[in-house]
Amino acid sequence: ADFGIAKLWLNEDGTYKAVATCSGQTRVMTGTYEYAADTNALTFVTPDGEERTYLAELCAMGQQMTVRQEGQEWQATMQRAKQKGGGALGHMASATARMPAYLSAMVMVKSGRGAQAVLAAERLLREDPMNRKFALLLGEATAAAEIPEAGAQTLEIMRDHHPEDLLTLRLLGKLYLDMGDTKAARVCFEKVCELRPRDPVALKALKDAMALDSMSKDGWSEVAEKGGSYRDMMRDSKEAQILEQESKAVKSDQDADALIDDTKAKIEAEPENINYYRALARLYTQRKRYEEALETISAATEINPGDPELDRARSSILMQQFDYEIAELNAAGDADGAAAKEIEKAEFYFNDLQERVKKYPNDLGLRYDWGIVLFENEYMDEAIQQFQLAQKNPKFRVLALYNLGMCFKAKKQYDLAREQFERASEGMTQMDDTNKDICYELGSVAELLGDAATALEHYKNIYQADISYRDVAQKIEQAYSDGNEE
Repeated sequence: ADFGIAKLWLNEDGTYKAVATCSGQTRVMTGTYEYAADTNALTFVTPDGEERTYLAELCAMGQQMTVRQEGQEWQATMQRAKQKGGGALGHMASATARMPAYLSAMVMVKSGRGAQAVLAAERLLREDPMNRKFALLLGEATAAAEIPEAGAQTLEIMRDHHPEDLLTLRLLGKLYLDMGDTKAARVCFEKVCELRPRDPVALKALKDAMALDSMSKDGWSEVAEKGGSYRDMMRDSKEAQILEQESKAVKSDQDADALIDDTKAKIEAEPENINYYRALARLYTQRKRYEEALETISAATEINPGDPELDRARSSILMQQFDYEIAELNAAGDADGAAAKEIEKAEFYFNDLQERVKKYPNDLGLRYDWGIVLFENEYMDEAIQQFQLAQKNPKFRVLALYNLGMCFKAKKQYDLAREQFERASEGMTQMDDTNKDICYELGSVAELLGDAATALEHYKNIYQADISYRDVAQKIEQAYSDGNEE
């Protein structure tokens, strides 16, 4: 049947509305859409699951999209929703207000300006951290900028929230392949094929991932059997030597110096590739050349200002420099000097973390770290606020809830502490170290609330898994000795 689109509107929230003609009849179609910048594929999904995929191209200003299929061409208008109040509608209006920046960043990805696109995507995510489309944009941008690790971290969080989202899984799998993590890529594509068993693109991606995973495990031995070496699998023997050095768990000083020279050469060839600066700073740090590492991070920051990863790297280098200086002072027998340096280190960490939280208020990992520091310094109310924010990130949820419980316990609000520990324990099936800590604190607050029987049950759970954990053996033996085991 003849099919055409008379009018098409795309919303930033991922919905579309189209006036289409089919077999001479006009009808209004609605649903969701996804745009893959790397392939120019625009996929429409109707409410009943039917998919149609077209080639599409953004205009330079990012306000319209040209859609093509089989000689036909339509113009899609990037429509903004009208704000009608607060709540969900208000959030949608706020999101659509960021649509020009979103589309502009997509154009950057297509035009090869990956580093600029990464900055634009990070700005969008700072305003709306859990926006899935912004996260996908960051993934595309980091792939284009050749720093897939940065995008993978964000998409892993999105996957936790949307475990069956096909675009997230596909892009995450692609980033894993770029990182060389073939096993993780294979898991992603297996999930895609489970959700779309007849999708030829998904099947090919899984097949490729399986082949690469097998090659990573068996390729070297196969080449050796043919009389060659794994270097024969590399086009450039120098590249093979560098990869060999990088793969060593502990690099020798000679290897590190060779890698430093090679990375500096890469920076000269590609002076705007931030990934090389990060690698060079890591190598300098390993050689305890801290000032050169800090200079390298400063140079990278001039190219890419406002990069939280660079700020995190700078802080890490300074902390390692403190540790090195403290060890040197102790080795020289200067206990007073070492103690003074420890205080200086603690003050730096406190102030630096506080400044980074102000600079990146939507970084929930920083919020968690800041909460720990506040708790350790007995700023309980301030720590509670940070952990309440950090728990929104699935990566930190359990530990944030646990530390919330510890804050309430310190404030002697035992019923509130118990609630947080109970929430932290939900869904935990293995008695690992974290679960032991949670169970122990559940037992502790139960005791403080006068519920000895419940406390004993929590201690028993730990006792059966790890008799040596803290003082649970003593508590269990005392309970049996007192006849309170029932």
